[in-house]
Amino acid sequence: MPYISSKNMLEDARENNYAVCAFNAENLEMVQAIIWGAEQANAPVIIQTTPSTVKYADCAYFAAIVKAGAENSKIPVALHLDHGNSFELVCHAVKSGYTSVMFDGSHEEFEKNIALTKQAVEYARAFDVPVEAELGKVGGKEDDLEAETAYADPFEAREFVERTRCDSLAVGIGTAHGVYKTEPKLDLDRLAQIKKLVSVPLVLHGATGLSDDIIKACVERGINKINFATELRIAYTRAVRERLDEDGQIIDPKIYSEYAREQVRELVRDKINLTMHVF
Repeated sequence: MPYISSKNMLEDARENNYAVCAFNAENLEMVQAIIWGAEQANAPVIIQTTPSTVKYADCAYFAAIVKAGAENSKIPVALHLDHGNSFELVCHAVKSGYTSVMFDGSHEEFEKNIALTKQAVEYARAFDVPVEAELGKVGGKEDDLEAETAYADPFEAREFVERTRCDSLAVGIGTAHGVYKTEPKLDLDRLAQIKKLVSVPLVLHGATGLSDDIIKACVERGINKINFATELRIAYTRAVRERLDEDGQIIDPKIYSEYAREQVRELVRDKINLTMHVF
């Protein structure tokens, strides 16, 4: 089926209390692995790219690759700009064929975050593309941005959604991007309160390294989209190293890339089975 907007995916997840998995892709093999893993789990999936990824290979490349994969797939696939860091990049992703975008103004103060997010929403809505926003700060390092964790205020979250009319909201509850050096302290009560006050699907960033029980607890308290990025990069790179260590004579990239693709596919399947029902 053709790749679609994430809006209906996430609204269904919100109504039925599960989470759609979103996986960051860096190349063709990771796109294939994500789609094939989602097919095995018989579930919708969101493929994401960050600003550094589309700087490496333009949005148009990923739009074409994901479209080709989705049209030969039996499950719904959306293509999302993760952590869009400028209005110009949001516009470029929409024009390139992305079916979902994030504008991340969380590094700005509250009023400026609202103003910038509202601008992105108004632009994307003209093309029927949903917008994810962020309130609070997910700590750690994402691309070239590094931030300390800041918790989202539940009442600010309600005001933020009402004023920006964003379609989904990533909320800071204690997670961080990258690999956790110590066990994170998630504020699940805060998440549950935000869920009661906010009328859009909630997004969890920084899921790499969280235990299965914590992920399930987040879904139970209202998370409807979960992002996985670092775990996939680790799995892919480790697999390439393993394959080349096994056979130092390999010169064909397809050989080690196929092995890495398989490791990512298995990871994707397992993460999806953890977070949602089979429909």
